[in-house]
Amino acid sequence: MHPTLTPGIDVAMVVFYAFVLFFLCLIFYLRREDRREGYPLEDEMSGRLDTRGGPLLEAEPKTFLLPFGRGTVTTPTKGREPFDIAARRTDRFGGAPYAPTGNPLVDGVGPAAYANRAKWPDLDMEGHPRIVPLGAALDYAIERRDPDPRGWPIFGCDGLQGGTVSEAWVDRADRLIRYLAVDLPASGGTVLVPMMMVSVDRRQARIVCDAVTAAQFVDAPRIAAADHITLYEEDRVLGYFGGGYLYATPDRQEPFL
Repeated sequence: MHPTLTPGIDVAMVVFYAFVLFFLCLIFYLRREDRREGYPLEDEMSGRLDTRGGPLLEAEPKTFLLPFGRGTVTTPTKGREPFDIAARRTDRFGGAPYAPTGNPLVDGVGPAAYANRAKWPDLDMEGHPRIVPLGAALDYAIERRDPDPRGWPIFGCDGLQGGTVSEAWVDRADRLIRYLAVDLPASGGTVLVPMMMVSVDRRQARIVCDAVTAAQFVDAPRIAAADHITLYEEDRVLGYFGGGYLYATPDRQEPFL
């Protein structure tokens, strides 16, 4: 009997060819999976749709079961209609930037863009809304050595007062303040300002939001409920104030050089 189990077989070459075959299959699989959304591609200049690539390059629909009885979602999603934005192309070549034609903070242009996310709140591990007013989260409180911003005035990037902080919204999962509720003057209602876009001035007992001007607080997106914020509303609020770093004032839209 021959003492070797694989006479005449180069095991190293077999392993190498197996790896190459696996790697090609992996690339093929990933290319099908990443074509779930955003395909077929659209020509930027003419709007002509490219070919889908055939069934071998298009993955089968996949259905995901959402937690806490939220139902299911299937990808690729169907029925999403395109919508126009208040912006125009600055030139007639592919890749030309767009310039806003209305209020970019409200219209969701450029850095102020937002996604139409689900219209229910983000949930914690127990299925409860993660982000709630501090007054509704009785088991949470601001650390006594930290300043309590409630009752403090909030100022915009122009140095003018935009309103007064009335409440802090806490993230019960990450244990930090996510938003400040700001009461606008003249009964203008209440808006949420992202905590990550403000600075706390302890010496003068005030809040400064360098993202927008004082007058622009009025147009900030409003939320429907008083005790929670949906994912859809969060994206709009973050898009509005995030876009202010470019669109809040005319000088921010100019080049540095």
